Amino acid sequence: MAFKKTHQSCDSCGSSDARSINEDGSSYCFSCNESVKGGAEPAQARPNTIKAKAVTGTYTALVKRRITKETAEKYGALLTTSGDIVFHYRTEEGVEAVATKTRTAEKKFYTDGLWTSCCLFGQHLFSKGDKYITITEGELDAMSVSQMFDGYPAVSVKNGAASAAKDCRTHFEYINSFDNVIICFDADEPGRAAAKDVAELFGNKAKIVRLADFKDANEYLVNDKAEAFKKQWWNAETFTPDGIVAIQDLIESIKIPLERSTVRYPFKKLDDTLYGIREAELVTLCSGSGLGKTTILREIALSMLIQSPDPIGLMMLEETPDRTTRGLIGLDINKKIHLPGVEYTPEEVDESVQRLNLHNRVFLWDSFGSNEIERVIGRMRYMVKGIGCKFIILDHLSILVSDQEGGDERKSIDKCMTKLRMFAQEMRITLLLVSHLKRPDGKSLEDGAMTSLSQLRGSAAIGQLSDAVIGAERDSQAEDPIVRNTTRLRVLKNRFSGKTGPAGDLFYDDETGRLTEIDIEATL
Repeated sequence: MAFKKTHQSCDSCGSSDARSINEDGSSYCFSCNESVKGGAEPAQARPNTIKAKAVTGTYTALVKRRITKETAEKYGALLTTSGDIVFHYRTEEGVEAVATKTRTAEKKFYTDGLWTSCCLFGQHLFSKGDKYITITEGELDAMSVSQMFDGYPAVSVKNGAASAAKDCRTHFEYINSFDNVIICFDADEPGRAAAKDVAELFGNKAKIVRLADFKDANEYLVNDKAEAFKKQWWNAETFTPDGIVAIQDLIESIKIPLERSTVRYPFKKLDDTLYGIREAELVTLCSGSGLGKTTILREIALSMLIQSPDPIGLMMLEETPDRTTRGLIGLDINKKIHLPGVEYTPEEVDESVQRLNLHNRVFLWDSFGSNEIERVIGRMRYMVKGIGCKFIILDHLSILVSDQEGGDERKSIDKCMTKLRMFAQEMRITLLLVSHLKRPDGKSLEDGAMTSLSQLRGSAAIGQLSDAVIGAERDSQAEDPIVRNTTRLRVLKNRFSGKTGPAGDLFYDDETGRLTEIDIEATL
């Protein structure tokens, strides 16, 4: 096995354990991403216990970089006889240099001295508590910003984008003492990502400069575009964390009255209560065992296919894809073709497939095997991202929960519901979920007991994380055939409008397998 030292200190970023050193002397720091080729002096051999060695050179204008002699001397950027630029790093007191970073003409970097003891480049020049401070990704950029603004406070992180957040976290108290923290990192992907990470530390104090013309501040100076840079600096955007929306961004849309959802529930009273089917919502249908939840879902799925051109994903964990397909087409042609002895023709099936465009609209999951939640979420993600499904029906939660490890039903439900809720929100889809209810005290659900949120099985998370909860009630043992075959819908939760309560009665026609909304009091 090859020799390798891990968890070594890194002089470049100050990490105590992020560098790995290989047998050939090559090394890599997982904190700042600095790589040293084999044969080079190992990072841990570079001095980090003594002050920076004296460097021969002069303070002069850095002509190629348009940095004046005054700025170079102020910041401590010395030019050597070989053309290297040596940046001197100091402690906050700034009495003398304790570390240096050398930038060669080939843009290679070397560090020396007490690297973990020094502050940000230029930090010693500016007292705490001023109005503005600009943080850049490199020393030349900090010098350029200060020069273009006639001496405004500008500092640089020590090791570029890779460890910018770590550097700023270390010197948080100093940076946070300023009223405005202006972040001006390189206009590339690492720079943008690092700017966001740093901005997270300082909240609404942070403003991010969006460089539009050149990659960094020094390039603006070199190309005589100081005025353009200043304009972009003053137009720096106040940082808004992900998920936070300023109300002024919503005013124009709020002036437009809301319209009903274009996709509606197939049952009028339910639709009037819930105001249609919306994206980014998790809707849970619950009832006792064997009371027709799946039939209700099929009616909703058929209605979606009729109203919307978007694909639908059906994850029916209790039945085979063949049974699901027979049930869906059977509803469309008003025949229970999932049962033996029912007469129908191949032409009727073809007409239904063509009418509903089922070849490209409905996608099923054969869930044979594990129903572990991450696996289920993965299949759902493919349905959305790979196929384009806008609606997913998952029947049902109990099977999903029973396949989770640990044996604690409540914790498993919490885990599953959290992931399902986040998925619906992230993917901006409608997720219809089936959940069983636990047996209430007294009258059973199968005898027509009223549903309630307290009956949701195992965990309050089902009710808490659902946008809407619909209960289905039916007296499956009633003597009267109309009562026996009529399901009452009850909205138990409605985050959108707050309207709850009875939401219609659905009569099941045993001949056609269809559900029809009726007024049961008038019928009886």
